[in-house]
Amino acid sequence: MNKSKNDAMSKITSRDENFSEWYLDVIREADLAENSPVRGSMIIKPYGYALWENIQKILDSEFKKRGTQNAYFPLLIPKSFLEKEAEHVEGFAKECAVVTHHRLEEKDGKLVPAGELDEPFVIRPTSETIIYDAFSKWIHSYRDLPLIINQWCNVVRWEMRPRLFLRTTEFLWQEGHTAHATRKEADEKTMEMLEVYRKFVEDYLAISLVKGKKTESEKFPGAEYTSTIEAMMQDGKALQSGTSHMLAQNFAKSFDVSFLDENQEKQYAWQTSWGLSTRIIGALIMSHSDDKGLVLPPMIAPIQVVIIPIWSSDDEKKAVFAEVQKIKIELEAVGITYKVDEREGRPGSKYFEWERKGVPLRIEIGPKDIRKQSVVIVERISGKKDFIPNEEISSCIKESLEHIQKTLLENSRRFHLENTREVSDYEEFKKVMSEKQGFIFTHLCLDKNCEEKVKEETNASTRCIPFEGGLGNAGKCIYCKKDASNKVLFAKAY
Repeated sequence: MNKSKNDAMSKITSRDENFSEWYLDVIREADLAENSPVRGSMIIKPYGYALWENIQKILDSEFKKRGTQNAYFPLLIPKSFLEKEAEHVEGFAKECAVVTHHRLEEKDGKLVPAGELDEPFVIRPTSETIIYDAFSKWIHSYRDLPLIINQWCNVVRWEMRPRLFLRTTEFLWQEGHTAHATRKEADEKTMEMLEVYRKFVEDYLAISLVKGKKTESEKFPGAEYTSTIEAMMQDGKALQSGTSHMLAQNFAKSFDVSFLDENQEKQYAWQTSWGLSTRIIGALIMSHSDDKGLVLPPMIAPIQVVIIPIWSSDDEKKAVFAEVQKIKIELEAVGITYKVDEREGRPGSKYFEWERKGVPLRIEIGPKDIRKQSVVIVERISGKKDFIPNEEISSCIKESLEHIQKTLLENSRRFHLENTREVSDYEEFKKVMSEKQGFIFTHLCLDKNCEEKVKEETNASTRCIPFEGGLGNAGKCIYCKKDASNKVLFAKAY
């Protein structure tokens, strides 16, 4: 569907009509991002990047409360580094972009690669290898532990089916990496960081989640186990929203991340890694937005309140903007972020634009409102309009924003519960996945063949073994009917 970038009233495809097209329409109309000339990569526009900055700010604060230090490591990784951990390289090899030359020369009017490198470099798909080479030099004694490092950076994975925010060749993320003296400490850190993600996504993004452990076939390459938070989008598909990996000593032995303990004996460190990327913005869009456009929870919105002044003469404009100044002071006093739309033009067009950008609350103020010593506030999610006396503006707006945040999380939880089904019969499993989708909670044995067959026949993958109700819940495998020690969550996924 071709839509003009200049068509302010361009149609947003209905979710029911075409969810994929709807998603792209919402991104375009909210001015969040666009495709770049580089295949599979995106340009994150200022409004979209403001969302990422808010995510960074909140998470960075939470990381630092837990002893994390930020650092930065090279974009280019020697190919030999990836070869040191066999499972890791096997998991990422097909997604790697490789640099083989270091210079361009002109030949027949064209620039061509000239200087071949002695060793190719892999453009960072993830940073375990380059970071743990550094760790091996930084860590000598048990006194150097724990070491907790995070970096905010870009990574490149050669994506075959790109989609804005969800899957792009280049994307932004944070990746935390730790080294500990004991397994117990590493296990605790793995779970601690998963809970940081859980709390952030639920409290700030208002998205309901399931916490659990990935199956062996779905875990991070090179990890002993992977823990995850899984969200359900409005089309019933799952989206992995953050992961925390227990690496044990796999990488430590490959990169000699070792230390002398209190008895001066050599020990290998116990390690973890954890990450969250810009795909969480995709989750945010697909969890809350509607056929009118983007919907943002107030806790993460770059603009929580937009103020629309209304006037028809210079005198009215002067009087209205005097009142706007008072409102700005009140909002600043209670820490509410706002935008005053001072542009000329019809108020209705402005309402429409800010609605599509997902601003949680709108304030309208014109000459009539001044005479009544009040303002009009309108909620984005409900369209509810209220007339608020001037003396109650800040308290009412704060209360409305809290109500919107709470409502969005409640809506997400309700949708999640209504679309999660317990199934024990495979024919019923296939029927649900073909007709209703959502999450299916069922038993699965440890035979990888069963997991692969279910995925092949239904396009549903294991999302996790939920910590609540999944781990240790014995029964009969949905596919082969053999004994199963756990219940797992299945879903079609992004």
